[in-house]
Amino acid sequence: MDLGLTLALFSAGLSALLAGIGSAVGVGIAGRTATGVLSEKPERYGQMFIMVVLPGTQGFYGFLAAFIVMIKLNFFGETGVIDLSPALGMKVLIACMPIMFAGLISAILQGRVCAGGILMAAKRPEMAFKAGVVYAVMVEIYAVLGLLVTIFMLLFGINWPMVG
Repeated sequence: MDLGLTLALFSAGLSALLAGIGSAVGVGIAGRTATGVLSEKPERYGQMFIMVVLPGTQGFYGFLAAFIVMIKLNFFGETGVIDLSPALGMKVLIACMPIMFAGLISAILQGRVCAGGILMAAKRPEMAFKAGVVYAVMVEIYAVLGLLVTIFMLLFGINWPMVG
């Protein structure tokens, strides 16, 4: 396996890994807060659920970026994976960086925002959507922007070699 292909696969793996780690941490933060609230107010489960799962979306974004790289590499094709130059492999790595880091950091911070929203909803259920979900979505926007930049660079900024 040459250096270019190694860099491209490394970037796919890191996209899924870092965004996935961020999501796991973020969901853990929100989930821990929700279980504390639900131990006293189990009827608030529906309000808490959306705020617990929201930080998990960044992991899906990282997976999507990794999947696009693997498709472009013909990872699932019958003719085998294409070879890349080291420079092209580095371009793929750079293209994946926005979702790697936006996914990692925004998911953790979104988990913290969701935890705050969960605590707010425990005392003032009518504020669950306003203070919990809306603020959490504001953090989500930056993960979406990171994903879009990665997708645009992968699809339009890299001249991929032809398969076969």
